[in-house]
Amino acid sequence: MPLVSTGEIVAEAASARRGCGAFNAIQLEHLTAITEGAALAGAPVIVQLSQNAVRYHGALAPIGGAALATARAAEARVAVHLDHAESRDLVREAVGLGFGSVMFDASKLDYADNVRETREVVAFCHDHGVWVEAELGEVGGKDGVHAPGARTDPDEAAEFAAATGVDALAVAVGSSHAMLTRDAALDFDLISRLRSRVPVPLVLHGSSGVSDEGLAEAVRAGMTKVNIATQLNKVFTAAAAGDWRSHPERVDPRRYLGAGRDAVTAEVRRLLGVLGLSALPRS
Repeated sequence: MPLVSTGEIVAEAASARRGCGAFNAIQLEHLTAITEGAALAGAPVIVQLSQNAVRYHGALAPIGGAALATARAAEARVAVHLDHAESRDLVREAVGLGFGSVMFDASKLDYADNVRETREVVAFCHDHGVWVEAELGEVGGKDGVHAPGARTDPDEAAEFAAATGVDALAVAVGSSHAMLTRDAALDFDLISRLRSRVPVPLVLHGSSGVSDEGLAEAVRAGMTKVNIATQLNKVFTAAAAGDWRSHPERVDPRRYLGAGRDAVTAEVRRLLGVLGLSALPRS
């Protein structure tokens, strides 16, 4: 399958009132697991690399190049997306490498500065044919501090989308990044009001803290792009650690990393089913 754009996958999902899965990768095992899980589900998928993941590798090019190569070799349609970039230089580097989309996160700034910074990034990216997501109403948890009380105002969100020209908007509706439990209480009425006011697809961050039933309801209420990271790390770590504990004599990391990869493959396939994407016709 060819590498596709995030915009293509999101537009299809929004038109069909389905969700689309966007999964964060940290290493090659994540990349291959996510794309294999999508192939098994018969669904498209968005592979994401966060600014934190780039920092872990020391540079974007090594892991970014691996993500693009994995996407091009995948059986499913795969898009590669830069997630939570706060640096304009990183955005420019991603565009230069061939990423089809970026999420520019200026949500920590006040409203006027967020609009100004985001608008300038959108102009640059659109000049290069790159799709842009932004965030309004900071979703907590990126630094380990949960802020489930944060909420995005629908009128302000509509103004923000119009002022910046973004292609999708991440909104705060009760989820939080890095949650290890799946008991976040989403505000489904707020999601519906945002959907009715905002002219671009909505993005749910912190989805790992939301139950399967909550994710499905969020999509029905109006969410389109659903970002999942911590949940994959949980199943990867549990499987890899379990394999190592069962076979402490092993020194070949492919054994326990492979167990983690297989667990992520199964979880991606399962979650795509939760979002209503399993067994879609292949293009």
